[in-house]
Amino acid sequence: MEQDRAFPVASLALAAIASVAMGIAGAPWWLAFAVFLVWAGSLWLAVAAPPRAVEPVSNGTFNRDDMGEFIEHAGTPLLVAENGRISIANKAARNLLGAHVLGQDIRVAFRHPEAVSLLERGQSGQAAVQGLVRRRDIWILNFQRLTDGLGVIELLNQTAEADISRAHTDFVANASHELRTPLSSIIGYVETLREDGGKAPPEMRRKFLDTVLSEAKRLQNLVNDLMSLSRVEAEKHDLPQEELPLRELVETAARDAAGPDRQDRVTLDCIGGIAIRGDARQIEQLVRNLVDNALKYGAAGETVTVTLRRLPEAEAELTVTDKGEGIAPEHLPHLTRRFYRTDPSRSRASGGTGLGLAIVKHIVERHRGRLDIQSKLGQGTSVIVRIPLVEGGEADTTPEGLS
Repeated sequence: MEQDRAFPVASLALAAIASVAMGIAGAPWWLAFAVFLVWAGSLWLAVAAPPRAVEPVSNGTFNRDDMGEFIEHAGTPLLVAENGRISIANKAARNLLGAHVLGQDIRVAFRHPEAVSLLERGQSGQAAVQGLVRRRDIWILNFQRLTDGLGVIELLNQTAEADISRAHTDFVANASHELRTPLSSIIGYVETLREDGGKAPPEMRRKFLDTVLSEAKRLQNLVNDLMSLSRVEAEKHDLPQEELPLRELVETAARDAAGPDRQDRVTLDCIGGIAIRGDARQIEQLVRNLVDNALKYGAAGETVTVTLRRLPEAEAELTVTDKGEGIAPEHLPHLTRRFYRTDPSRSRASGGTGLGLAIVKHIVERHRGRLDIQSKLGQGTSVIVRIPLVEGGEADTTPEGLS
């Protein structure tokens, strides 16, 4: 390799003078000459220029192995399409579409007209693909063209966002329907009374006014439950920090839910010494909703039992049991959905809004608890709530019933 050197004249002259001086001083001539050679060689090596860096040369070809290794562990499904076929698919893409997708024609791999049209055009863009893996899946396919016949495909899952949007739409539709029904009744009866001009019999007027009052109260309950549900959902991720003794709170809320007319139908079996970290207002609402539901839908005249126990798993267990007709098994998974009713006409007649158990579910989730509903036709229903205890709490096993 050629190197640029500057000739060290002054240093070489100094080396020659030193060698001559050694000879004059009596040193052998060969030793003086050897010193001169070593000195001159050292100077020659010291001034040598370093070799020039070699510029990397790229031939611009596509390295499939390098790209496959680069995208393999990406969390998003990524594929490389080459001349109309899938040449690379990372782990996420293979888990989604199957390992057989490698080498497949893009039309076979996606089987969606809009996606196939985008990929066949070979121009960068995106397309929405529904039912890619499951019937209700929604994916956004992004295609980025690299060179002729070569491009990268990215798949973005939009199913959760679509489900949330659908749930919001359903909620608004259901809420509008629930609000419209009592409003229509109120407006209809008021218009009838107004057009009558006071000529209707007192009994009929009283019946109309009672209906208006009943529908107005139903409307008020629905608005209150909607506000409660919204508030509970907003606080869902905030873990409560207040330490609550449960026995007194549960008994008070159960009595409030029963009211003076139904207190004889409620039996309390609660032990003391149980404390949780919770929101007192929400726990009271949970108990009131469960007891009120049990009294409404349980058999007339039968008792509703409210029990509070401490479990060995360091959990408080609250159980509300009625002796009603029970609930068919196919309804149980859906009971905590908003506005879900097993018997809509009976629920509306009893003043139910269809939101009580949805509120209970969100309260339980906020308190990091578990909700279980057990029912047998002809025997009744039990709603069981389990919430973690405050560490170190001791249990007093003395029960107290409702007097």
